[in-house]
Amino acid sequence: MILKSLSLLHYKNFDAFEFEFDAKINCIVGENGKGKTNILDSIYHLAYTKSYFNPITSQNIQHGQDFFVVDGKFERQSKTENIIVSFKKGQKKIVKRNAKTYDRLSEHVGLIPVVIISPTDRDLILEGSDVRRKFMDTVISQVDKTYLNYLMKYNKVLSQRNALLKYFAVNHTYDSTTLSVYNEQMQDLGQYIYNSRQQFIEDFTPILKQRYQEICQKDEPIQITYKSQLHEQNLGDLFEKSLQKDMALQYTSTGIHKDDLILDIKGYPVKKFGSQGQQKSYLIALKFAQYDYLKDSQGLNPILLLDDIFDKLDENRVKHIVSMVTQQDLGQMFISDTHPDRTENVVKANAEQYKMINLNEFNFSHESV
Repeated sequence: MILKSLSLLHYKNFDAFEFEFDAKINCIVGENGKGKTNILDSIYHLAYTKSYFNPITSQNIQHGQDFFVVDGKFERQSKTENIIVSFKKGQKKIVKRNAKTYDRLSEHVGLIPVVIISPTDRDLILEGSDVRRKFMDTVISQVDKTYLNYLMKYNKVLSQRNALLKYFAVNHTYDSTTLSVYNEQMQDLGQYIYNSRQQFIEDFTPILKQRYQEICQKDEPIQITYKSQLHEQNLGDLFEKSLQKDMALQYTSTGIHKDDLILDIKGYPVKKFGSQGQQKSYLIALKFAQYDYLKDSQGLNPILLLDDIFDKLDENRVKHIVSMVTQQDLGQMFISDTHPDRTENVVKANAEQYKMINLNEFNFSHESV
């Protein structure tokens, strides 16, 4: 998968800019606020139909404007794919593939495989289960359309069930028939999601372990474990058991929306007992394992986005990653950094082919969002 060109119109801090890219390595450099991360995020937007950093679509519009357009031309298995994402305030987001508009945005997910590594990824280790579920869901959804559709349906029925529980509490009433309809729907959808997640972790674990050893270059045992209430009981039994609790809380306290991933190193949680270096290596390993999993599943090299990578890793680790990417021929890569010389020196030492894009040479009328 190769991104050949990118056009931005009123996207974040960009008024109207066009970029041509190298098929291997592209270094996006410049001072803070110039829009390095915004370029990488626009590429992510073309792949996932949403921003990686700001899920509120309207906030991705340049200040003072009421719409944005992101236009990318890709080469996918020797064929050109023109993807356009546009949004105007008060209207629905539009995604087009080769001038044809998708009926549902979810139909596009998986066409353009992209993996991003960003300083914000530390939330995978430090924050709550919702962040790790999102990571798992994002990876699986790239290769399994049914999973994505079932997940969207499950979340919709979950919202309806929660609304019904609140209605019961406000009106001092109870309707077992309506509640059972939601329970049955969530049970069918949830079982497929649960099975898919189990299979994913089984396939993903050996890839993660191998990548961690490559990155940290030490023989440290790590583990990723799928935690779910469905290990012990099916969803129907869980709903029956937690009915009184759900009625009191006015929301659904059990289900696959409570699943988590347990990240361990040497038998202990990496969040509590891992050093900063171990945590960083674990995060990078997670993302490169994601890369490998998508590549194996789709038969394509995903596009790799490394956002402010020097702020997250020491220079030796960055050198090792760039070397790993070039030696293993992992396709196209984008690196953003505040120091042009530092980036070029690292890349030049490990790659023959690359392009430097210095945003300090551009004039911007607005700061980045």
